[in-house]
Amino acid sequence: MISNRVAISASYIAKSKSIRRIVKNFQLNCAYNPPKKFSGSILDGRDITSVIMKKATIKFYITANIKVRAKRRYLEFKKINKKISYKEVLKSLKNRDYLDKNRKYSPLKKTKDSILINTSKLSKKACFYKIKTLIDKKLKLNGSI
Repeated sequence: MISNRVAISASYIAKSKSIRRIVKNFQLNCAYNPPKKFSGSILDGRDITSVIMKKATIKFYITANIKVRAKRRYLEFKKINKKISYKEVLKSLKNRDYLDKNRKYSPLKKTKDSILINTSKLSKKACFYKIKTLIDKKLKLNGSI
């Protein structure tokens, strides 16, 4: 979802209780019916830990400083020759965060049992290894590996 218009539209559409219900059913289906060659699922979304998968084995709340997120998104847009300024991206992200945190149904929030990971100073690779280490540790404690 790299389009700025799509990201903003998603926040507005997500306000609808009937849309949230459809999306929730789809996400639950993905979680509990992964493709046959996989033994589990990883879901990404703004209400996954608080609404969709409340009892997941391990949950992460991944965030970064708003300016870092805006710079990352701006560079993604630049890579695909999308004409948008950094200031527009920053404003758009602030708006989306506000809408998502304040919507009536399935708002964006960190749950008490989610592990907070701030990626502001992490590369993609470092973030991956941090999450992998935490998952491996949790699975080892549960006797799954």
